[in-house]
Amino acid sequence: MADETTSRRALLRGAAVAIGAGVAGFVVARSSSLTRPRSLTTGANGYGPSTSGGHFLAEVQQVPPLGGGLILSQAPVVLVREQDGSIRGFSAVCTHQGCTVNSVQNGVIMCPCHGSQYNAQTGAVVGGPAPRALPAVPVVVRSGAVYTV
Repeated sequence: MADETTSRRALLRGAAVAIGAGVAGFVVARSSSLTRPRSLTTGANGYGPSTSGGHFLAEVQQVPPLGGGLILSQAPVVLVREQDGSIRGFSAVCTHQGCTVNSVQNGVIMCPCHGSQYNAQTGAVVGGPAPRALPAVPVVVRSGAVYTV
């Protein structure tokens, strides 16, 4: 009988410890910054830009014509022109391992680290080890200048 009572107490003590640990884990996880949604401009790999809305990026005339692009390392954003002349933005951070892309030529955004290539009009992967497209960065043109949204 004494062994049975000791076993029950040990079982209850173990259950209490497990419940306490579960509650503590829940509280810690709930207050973690990792549970907060990422900015709309943050890259899928977490390395994308985290610029807040309304920051100046470049003058419209700095963005090359269709097929080229302007890489802004401080943002980091790639600005390209669409066929209708409008400006579009993408993260300048490669989705493979977080390197910054370094050129836009003939409609292709290129990463120097491992050769990933992206379509300059859509951000889609067209070559290399990159697992995902470059995330779009919402931009707006006001008074001849490009800003984040």
